[in-house]
Amino acid sequence: QVQLVESGGGRVQPGGSLRLSCAASGFTFIWYTVSWYRQAPGKERELVADITNTGGNTNYADSVKGRFTISRDNAKNTVYLQMNSLKLEDTAVYYCSAQKGAGARYWGQGTQVTVSS
Repeated sequence: QVQLVESGGGRVQPGGSLRLSCAASGFTFIWYTVSWYRQAPGKERELVADITNTGGNTNYADSVKGRFTISRDNAKNTVYLQMNSLKLEDTAVYYCSAQKGAGARYWGQGTQVTVSS
């Protein structure tokens, strides 16, 4: 059974930090590119960052470059998203997603991040 389980969300003040985790099971994790997406109320889901299967390449949305860092530990089947200098507009539900090539994309259930003063 494929599972992606996000954790680490919460409420933080502007300028603060959070680290999200995505724990994977039920598939061969090292074969998959993993992405973080987010969806704010009333907005479409958008790609935040992704990381290739070995971690050799990463990609970030312009809005988070220099503030967020994606990483993975294949020994633990886990991907992380370190979020620093958080802004009000980073408030969203954050989703972990995994895909191998053009195959089926798996999704987690999401974790809420709220940036509020």
